[in-house]
Amino acid sequence: MDLTKIIKKYIPMTETAFYILLSLTEPRHGYGIIKHVEEISNGRIRLGSGTIYGTLTKMQKDGVITVFADAERKTVYEITDSGKELITAEIERLKELHGNALKYEGEFK
Repeated sequence: MDLTKIIKKYIPMTETAFYILLSLTEPRHGYGIIKHVEEISNGRIRLGSGTIYGTLTKMQKDGVITVFADAERKTVYEITDSGKELITAEIERLKELHGNALKYEGEFK
């Protein structure tokens, strides 16, 4: 899928999609993604199997991630170059959002 279409489809990104991609700094299997997301969110986000595998299937179809089997025949997920560009674009959007939130939060106190 064309990168422009991918960006339009995913941004703004759901928290689930964001944390899945954020956890793919290295290839991981589904359970590894679930545990990593729980760890980096300090337990705030606990992804269910249905949620994660539905999102992973969609991302694979769109070319954001790729899938392969490791030596133990577990399904392993890896971010693609398009996925890296997508997460980078979302991080830039979130930086702007965060900056504006800090800039204007005093107006609401």
